[in-house]
Parts: sequence; C-alpha cells; structure tokens
Amino acid sequence: MFSVVISPRFGDVDGLGHINNVALACWFETARNPLFAIVDPSLTINRETWPLIMAHTDYDFVNQIHFRDVEIRSFVDRIGTKSFTICHEAWQEGRLCAAGRAVLVYFNFQTNQSRPIPEEIKRKLAGHLRPPSAGRV
Repeated sequence: MFSVVISPRFGDVDGLGHINNVALACWFETARNPLFAIVDPSLTINRETWPLIMAHTDYDFVNQIHFRDVEIRSFVDRIGTKSFTICHEAWQEGRLCAAGRAVLVYFNFQTNQSRPIPEEIKRKLAGHLRPPSAGRV
C-alpha cells in the first residue's frame, strides 16, 4: 500500500462546503506517482519512453469529504498480462469517504499497441497487492 496525504485547496470546495467531485480525479492521479515509479523509475514522461496509458478510471463517494486533510491509500488490485488495476481510497478522520479504480495498460506509443508487462515489473507491483483481508467498495 502507498499512502499520500492531500491538503485540499480552497478551490477544491464546492458551494455546499464539500470537496468537489473533480478534485478526487486529481488526488487519485497524484497518489499513483509511487506506482508509476515502479514502472519507470526515471519518471521521464514522454512519448518515446513512457510505457503506460489509462484505459479506465472510476470512483464512488461513500461519505462526505470536507476541507481538511485527506489520506489517499493506493493498492494494486489486479495484475494481468498487459494491464494492471490500482485501487484508491480517500480517508478523512478515520472514515472511508471515496473509493476508485484505475486500469493502466502497458503500452508502446510508437506502435500504438499494448504489450506484455515485463515479469520484473509484475513482481514489483505484486509487492503492493491489496491484502485479502481488505474490504472492497
């Protein structure tokens, strides 16, 4: 598991005093950085070398999120041949407030095709698999 604490910006709050729904997409993206470093330790993001493309993302609100620090917990949920799924959870004051997933495909931008994830990367990702005892939302 990876954990990142997000301090919301004033602009992340909507008119009802809640964190706006679009903030979660950015927060979950930020929380993926440690997993990106497993795939490409240099984090040199360019079309020549970057090996990932987003195939799917979603999130569900479970409880209200307010203008206070939020912990984003990230796990690897599934590792396939050419893609893997990351699960994210947003926690505030001991409560699960939102949960989401992102499916990332190992991808070659020059050929515009997916490709198999190297075994070494799969092994490193497997070290961050969601524990079987962890609940799913």
